[in-house]
Amino acid sequence: MSPRETHPPAHQDPPADQPRPTAVGHLYCARADNVDFVDVPQMGFAVVNGRGAPGGPEFAAAVQALFAVSYGAHFGLPRSSGNTAPKVMPLEALWWIEDPDAAQLMERLAMGGAGPQTADQQRWHWQAMMAQLPPIGAKEVMAAVGAAKSRRSTSALDEVRFEEWEEGPSAQIMHIGPYGEEQRDIAVLHQALAEHGYQPRGRHHEIYLSDPQRTAPHLLRTILRHPYAPAR
Repeated sequence: MSPRETHPPAHQDPPADQPRPTAVGHLYCARADNVDFVDVPQMGFAVVNGRGAPGGPEFAAAVQALFAVSYGAHFGLPRSSGNTAPKVMPLEALWWIEDPDAAQLMERLAMGGAGPQTADQQRWHWQAMMAQLPPIGAKEVMAAVGAAKSRRSTSALDEVRFEEWEEGPSAQIMHIGPYGEEQRDIAVLHQALAEHGYQPRGRHHEIYLSDPQRTAPHLLRTILRHPYAPAR
């Protein structure tokens, strides 16, 4: 094992009635030039799906809607019970393509030759999302959607929904720098999977820890994650 990597965890399926976790900080920490292996449990998300460039107007509208709903759900929780409202989580996005050349493009992604911020932007499908920690669930998210619409209704708010999703065993690495320069770290992540006898499954996952409006491009911090399975 490379000294830059952690051991993959042993995955165990949780009981069906196990509540969503509240302590997820370790999933939102990663190291630059180091690949970490994590097991991501079932979590709840406010999500919006779309297609096209990461910097396009549809994606920007989805991001605005998700922040409005997430902050609305956060501040909408009753405080009379003494409960502390969970923190508002960072923006995340899944990226994938569905056309006949998908396999070739994903191979280029694994080798660091392509990414959502680079070539073929109009071919990318995306799911923008923000995790919602307990006690926030579907009821609170949809109430926040309604409240946001009462202030300013947009088509993106109509697309917001609540989903629960278990990503499972995944590898992740911290990318520091412009979004368009992620390819090297993506290649490092996929190389680590191959060295451990794994192959990527599912969708490329990015977690945006920095505000691009307030952070210089060379200081942007983005967690790059990909779920994995045993190689065939």
